[in-house]
Amino acid sequence: MPPRDNPTARQVRLGVELRKLREQAARTAREAAGLLSTDQAKISHIEAGRIGVSEERIRRLTTFYGCADTALIEALCAISRERRGQFWFDEYRGVLAPDFLDVAELEWHALALWSMQAITVPGLFQTAGYARTLFMGVWPKLPSEEVEARIEHRMRRAAILDRESPLPCHAFIHESALRMRFGGRQVARQQLEHLLNVAERPAVTLRVIPFTSEEFIEATQPVVYATGVVPQLDTVRIDSVTGGSFLDAVPVIAHYKALLSRAEHCALDQAESRQLIHHIAREL
Repeated sequence: MPPRDNPTARQVRLGVELRKLREQAARTAREAAGLLSTDQAKISHIEAGRIGVSEERIRRLTTFYGCADTALIEALCAISRERRGQFWFDEYRGVLAPDFLDVAELEWHALALWSMQAITVPGLFQTAGYARTLFMGVWPKLPSEEVEARIEHRMRRAAILDRESPLPCHAFIHESALRMRFGGRQVARQQLEHLLNVAERPAVTLRVIPFTSEEFIEATQPVVYATGVVPQLDTVRIDSVTGGSFLDAVPVIAHYKALLSRAEHCALDQAESRQLIHHIAREL
């Protein structure tokens, strides 16, 4: 089977974790290849997510690396069993860029989400009108078909909030994002009213970092922290004008965990946050 051209973020993460375990065990790629009766190139492809790896091979490799963390091993095996076409977002493969599918995949498999936004409302909480304004503002301009596909995909992502056991979502939104009038007064007001409804959901914790906060200063790029089924699979997603990045290095994960903790300290409580959102909506 030829290497994948566009492995998913989870396929890449599986390979990354196998490489970490190999390096922690001070084993070489040549030694791993010898164990599996293959060559170093295939080990490199596996560790880059470009080639799949069976559950049986994962168990052989992790035993060879001396990994006794059964929860991690089972989590890696679960990723290896996933197949394209298994999840709703696979319908958009070839329709939207892989990055869109990776975001939905990250949210779908997370145990909890923590997000921080300074300029826009989190995607999971956006209305169709608000999302349309953002996508129509992309430069160069997108074809209308892609704009509609992006909006539909974004709206469907919110299904994780409607599960029988809804995904816990903790969002810190800077007041500046609430006062942006993307799409005009009506679109902005509808978005704020939708936020107030979302904030009533038991699984959602929505808190606002006000302009009056004198302590919190690192509210820049949109940040999503996804809690994995095991701590080793915690992932940070950072968005920028040139695209998104998935971060998994231990020091980086620790940095963003501390940053979100700081945001939690500086934000208004939930009741105060709803009151501020309601006040801003009334001003429109």
